Parts: sequence; structure tokens; C-alpha cells
Amino acid sequence: MDARFDVVIVGAGMAGASLAAAVGPRARVLVIEAEERPGYHTTGRSAAFWSESYGGPGVQPLTTASGHVLQELGILSPRRAVTLGRADEERRVAEFAETYGAIGLEVDLLDRAGIERYVPHLREGWTCAAFEPTCCDIDVAGLHQHYLAQARKAGAELWCRAALREVERTGQGWELTLADGRRIAASVLADAAGAWADPVASMAGVRPLGITPYRRTMAQLAVSPPALDDMPLVLDISETFYFKPESGRLWLSPHDETPSVPCDAAPEELDIAIAIDRFEQVVDWPIARVEHRWAGLRSFAPDRLPVYGFAPEDPAFFWFAGQGGFGIQTAPAAAEVGARLLLGDAGGAIDPEPYAPGRFS
Repeated sequence: MDARFDVVIVGAGMAGASLAAAVGPRARVLVIEAEERPGYHTTGRSAAFWSESYGGPGVQPLTTASGHVLQELGILSPRRAVTLGRADEERRVAEFAETYGAIGLEVDLLDRAGIERYVPHLREGWTCAAFEPTCCDIDVAGLHQHYLAQARKAGAELWCRAALREVERTGQGWELTLADGRRIAASVLADAAGAWADPVASMAGVRPLGITPYRRTMAQLAVSPPALDDMPLVLDISETFYFKPESGRLWLSPHDETPSVPCDAAPEELDIAIAIDRFEQVVDWPIARVEHRWAGLRSFAPDRLPVYGFAPEDPAFFWFAGQGGFGIQTAPAAAEVGARLLLGDAGGAIDPEPYAPGRFS
């Protein structure tokens, strides 16, 4: 055996890095990453915004609890968000505002004149919107590097180019064989593998939960005139697009969710075309060129809530997965919940029960 650890975390994206930072001070931790660098997949391809309504009411407690931590770290910068609706969607927009207002979020309703103060070049037909003044941009790379540094400071090790090849259950935990032949022992195996979460569970003989990766497409557009930096994030109530400014350009997504096998996701030309078509139905804003395009995988459990906790059938296998497109904005609270469960600590501000893997039993 080449090395022994209390906890081996599979995946060095935001999930694995934040969990290692939280657990590292009290356990000997190893994070293994298949790629040459951490955060290559989903973490490195995020649209990078923090919105308390994003992910739904079940995710909101994690997002809200994370907000003050992100502010203290200097990771957030003001953005605001406008969720548009057409005349036949006014009830849905109003219900959106009512739902989140009822749980304490600041959401205001805008009429056409109000929308035009925030969204330039708006076409006819968009008559209402929900306005979220608290929406912020996230420095994703800065947050990820913070957690990697905190984990390293706590004594956690990070091994890149360290893909799992074999997993064997023992009386003391696990014996893991890596692709390069190294063998390590672990008391607990923590699955923070994102799109690969279910395959990792299968390797360990743990029942997969149906965590499905979905492709999300993004394009960077050069527009004329250039986008102003203080323009808000613009979405629609039917979730068919969103765009936001980035250094005079626009980042645009068709809000797609295409089921995918775990892979190094690449954008499809059709999805880029759909995104541009939807954009042109919202604004009369000439596109000079598509400068860059990319795609990432967002992984959801069947009920679209994250999964934190030990597998009911194996007390040495810990789920920390299914964080969809909200894993960045919920990272501080998720890591706190995950560390508390993994280390057996009581208390905490957030009830972990809605996120327990046993809900799928």
C-alpha cells in the first residue's frame, strides 16, 4: 500500500476542493483528480453568478447561507438580475416574485418601462419582469483557488492525473488502485466526482442514485454597441435563455439541458444557433461575431436537489454530488453541511435531511 488516508475525495472541482478545505483540519485527506489540473470540467466552465432564486426553493437555503461567506471573501461583485416575461406570462412572473418574496428574498416586479431601464435594445412583446437587486457575479477561479489553498494549508493532499481504476471494499474501508498503479487505503471514500458521481459509486459497489449529467452551452458574443458592464443578468421565466455582460461582450446560453454521458463536453453548432435565435427574439442588438463557445456538464439527482451524506447501504461511502448548476454559489454552505455529516458533528444552521441520499431508497 502506497499511502493511507482517513478520507479520499474523488474530484477536485469546487465540490471536492471545498469539502477538503472543511474536513482537512480534522482528518488526513487526499483529493484525487483524473485530469491534469483541478476544476477542468464544470467548475472551469461556469456562467459565474450568484442568485438566491437559482435552483429553486430547495436550494435557496444553501445559496443564502453561502452569501455572507462569499461576500467576506471578496468573491462577489454586484450584477442584479431581470427575469423577463411576455404578456401571457405575467401570472408566472408574479408567482415567481411572490414565491421568493414569501421566503424573504428581495424581488420586485417591473413593467415595460421598468425593464427598459435595465435591458437595452428590447424588442416588443416583453411586458413584465421580476427584478432581483441582490444577484451578483462570482469570481469562480478565485473561490476555487481559495478552497484549494485552504485544503493544502490544512494538510490535505491533491493528486492530479490520478484516475480511479479499481475500488475494493475492506473491513477497514477501501483499497483504491489508480490508473498509474498506485494503491491507497481510505477509511471513507467521498464521491465529489460531478458528472462521474454514479460511475464512481458503481465502482465501489454502491447503488447509483440516477445522477444525470446535462450539457449546458455558452457563447461569447461581440455586439455593437458593446455591452455596458452594469447591465444585469437577463433571463426569461420559461428558462429558454440567459445572457450577461462580460468586458463589453455578452455571455449567452440557450439554457439547454441535454442529457449526456460523462465526458469533456463540447458545444453543438445547433445549440449555438438556437441561442442566437432566441437572443434575437429578445433584443435588436447586432452581433458582430461569435468569439468563443464552450459547454459544460451539470449533474442533477432525480429531484434536482444535491446529495450529501453517507450511503444507506455503506457507512464508508459518502455522497457529495448532484449539485447541478448551483454548486458554485452554494459551495460554502454545502461544504459546511458535508463536513458536519462526514465528521459526525451535531447542530448546524441548515437541516441536511432534504439532501440525504436515503431519500431515494
